[in-house]
Amino acid sequence: MIDSPWFSASLISFCLTLMTPTVQNLFHPTDPEGSREVVELLLQGESFRLESIRSYGEPSPEGFWYDQADSEWVILLQGTALLAFEHGESEELRAGDYLLIPARRRHRVESVSQDAAWLALHVTGNDLNSDNPVAGGG
Repeated sequence: MIDSPWFSASLISFCLTLMTPTVQNLFHPTDPEGSREVVELLLQGESFRLESIRSYGEPSPEGFWYDQADSEWVILLQGTALLAFEHGESEELRAGDYLLIPARRRHRVESVSQDAAWLALHVTGNDLNSDNPVAGGG
């Protein structure tokens, strides 16, 4: 144990800095010129990843399908979007709409508004439950 008032004060100050919450904003401008979709990791744990996504009008590339190993709960916070699923199903989304996409459920963003902002929660394993129907379920 180090017996120094300076060391003790510095250690306490350092620990308080680590514990001080930092306010951030999901809607801060992140669109550098020429940017396409911007994905920002907000929080991550052993079995989950929370992301903020700004689409800036960019749909999925032609012929591209998301085929994710993790389930994804997603909410459209702002804008509009059309999600397409592998076997011809689609879901039109507007601000406030959310859905649970099971792992390995192939999907793509068919169209999306310039102002679209999403939150996506990716969860490993079978930790997600929902009382609501799964969009494009199958």
